[in-house]
Amino acid sequence: MVFSKRALGQRLGKSIAPTSRKFRLRTALVLPFVLQIMTAVGLVGYLSFKNGQKAVEDLANQLTHEVSNRIDEHVVGYFDKTHQILRVTYDSVQSGNLDLNNFEGLEHYFWNVVQEGDLESYLSFGNEEGEFVGVEHREDGTVQLKIRTKATEPIRETYLLDNLGNRAKLLKEADYDPRKRPWYQAAVSAKKPTWSPIYPFFSRQATNTALGMSAVVPVFDSSKQLEGVLCINVTLLRITDFLRDLYISPHGQSFIIERSGNLVVSSTIRQPFTLEGEGEDAKIVRIPAIKSKDKTVQATAQRLLHDFGSFEAIHKSQQLKFKVEGGWYYAQVLPIQDGRGIDWLVVVVVPESDFMAQIHQNTRITILLCLGALIIATGMGILTARWISRPIIDITQASEDMAGGNLAQRVKPSPIGEIEKLANSFNSMAGQLKEAFETLEDKVKERTAELAEANEEISTLNQRLQADNLRMSTELDILREMQQLILPKAAELEAIEDLDIAGFMEPADEVGGDYYDVLDTDGVVTIGIGDVTGHGLESGILMVMAQTAVRTLKEIREQDPVRFLDTLNRTIYKNVQRMNSDKNLTLAILNYSNGRISISGQHEETLVVRKGGEIERIDTMDLGLPIGLDENIADLISHITVELELGDGIVLYTDGITEAKDINKQFYGLERLCEVVSRNWNKSVEQIKQAAIDDLQKFIGEQKLFDDITLVVLKRQDNLPVDFITPVETNRVSLNDRNSLQNN
Repeated sequence: MVFSKRALGQRLGKSIAPTSRKFRLRTALVLPFVLQIMTAVGLVGYLSFKNGQKAVEDLANQLTHEVSNRIDEHVVGYFDKTHQILRVTYDSVQSGNLDLNNFEGLEHYFWNVVQEGDLESYLSFGNEEGEFVGVEHREDGTVQLKIRTKATEPIRETYLLDNLGNRAKLLKEADYDPRKRPWYQAAVSAKKPTWSPIYPFFSRQATNTALGMSAVVPVFDSSKQLEGVLCINVTLLRITDFLRDLYISPHGQSFIIERSGNLVVSSTIRQPFTLEGEGEDAKIVRIPAIKSKDKTVQATAQRLLHDFGSFEAIHKSQQLKFKVEGGWYYAQVLPIQDGRGIDWLVVVVVPESDFMAQIHQNTRITILLCLGALIIATGMGILTARWISRPIIDITQASEDMAGGNLAQRVKPSPIGEIEKLANSFNSMAGQLKEAFETLEDKVKERTAELAEANEEISTLNQRLQADNLRMSTELDILREMQQLILPKAAELEAIEDLDIAGFMEPADEVGGDYYDVLDTDGVVTIGIGDVTGHGLESGILMVMAQTAVRTLKEIREQDPVRFLDTLNRTIYKNVQRMNSDKNLTLAILNYSNGRISISGQHEETLVVRKGGEIERIDTMDLGLPIGLDENIADLISHITVELELGDGIVLYTDGITEAKDINKQFYGLERLCEVVSRNWNKSVEQIKQAAIDDLQKFIGEQKLFDDITLVVLKRQDNLPVDFITPVETNRVSLNDRNSLQNN
């Protein structure tokens, strides 16, 4: 076949003719350049904004964490100091320096404590007879005494005290019984230092209604009988003032809630409660945080409930980010506890807008700078594209001329090194094309001959591969058939008088590595089950070896389980060494006679099923060692004996069942196998076996079997008498239980 130059040019022209609209080179150079710059500029601006947001988030989290810790330290320190004063007073009582029956001494002692302390203190004592004495700071800075004795009951008198602690003026008389007050009842209930629930302080309602709580310590006599309760009242206004004075951010705030969700104090809510009624009869109603009129408090509480389900579920410091009316907020919630009954949640909230003003300003500047850079870069890109595209256009034109049949083409060199190389390559290719045109037909023939020769070699190799595959398939078929032939037949199992036995084995591949056998010799029924590592030819051969060795040892009447397994192991081990293989197998041997079954060898757990369906799981880990792993395992072999009543039985399996997976990669598991066996134990062994196999197939669905599965079920028939022996009590036999069974 010979082509003219023009015909070759026409063919080349057709092969490179455009089939759709194309971009100009300058456009192709400029457009990606501009898009890259726009992408880079946009990405820089976006990352700048996101980094600013991240910095704000880190700053907000650090701020809320620091503020919540400061609140925790202040509150716990304040409450600890209150209990320390009570502790000092209590120690004075215990040491005998302070007599609780001497109210005059108590009055002066309390006055000294209140005068010297820096707390808004109200130190008091009430006893089981209803007597009461307390000294309190008044709102105007003076100190007053409140006292009820047997002489004044049920009236409690209130006196103004002078600078020496003496009674100066009777201020008020009112009914009062300390035993009915929340603080007294809290101490009686706890029987140790604690805090009362939050409750209103009646003495302050007339002028400034306030919530408070009491630190209390019960006092017992030498016979452990309650004498009375020491108490210090603390209003929550002091904590409220601390929160209000604690600067967080321009619009940040903090609040404390109980585990019930009720507000304790807030930096923005002076009264976290409402009043129903007026004067002394007014009733205080606590405000839940989720019903607060403050939108931030309300939204924060709702988010906490949404994330944790309840306030009781928050056990450690947590950080939140959420939206309130379109704006993002950061919050830190911190549990505070003092070990005496305080179990609150401190919440610190700051709006993102407090930090974002500068971020937005920086973003605007970044956008303007990016636009300027885009304009400059685009102009430079256009100029650069023109400079690069001119020599390339010349090469393109020369290529079109060659496609038209004019092979004598040369292009001028370019000042750009890479394009100059391209031009030189083009000129060289034009010369080579002329030469190739004249030798093309010879090269085609030569290449065709090479391809024909290679095709013949491939055909020969395919025939050889088919022959090898056929031979290997035949060998595997023979071994698989051999495995099936040596499995126990149904007639053999039916001939065993005392037991009903059913077995099932399905290999994952053509040749499996599972083994089971049932042999009846001189009235002793031997059941063997094993699992060879891996699959394929070696595993199948090792399985046949194991079956042969077990039958041989049975035929020579070897009854000792240790010698039995030791002899079998040495036989298999030496064959494995000769095969230069690393295969081994787990193997359990069970010998049954007259209602008693002996178990030896290491394999999966043995399931002992009682006639009612109860299952006892026997761990065989300490009964032996995998066969073929070591030459001498006699010292590691042990056995246990289990008594089987009428209707009791044994279930044996390989890990191909318990480790089978469904489409979600979940294991079938031993628990599910036990459940199926127990539920169907009242049926025949064949039905029990089939129920387990059906349940396994339903579980794995269309999934491929990755391991052999073997299942053996045997049950002692109900038509023969047997001496009753108490069955194993536990559901899982431990090593200690096994030792006990061996001794029996």
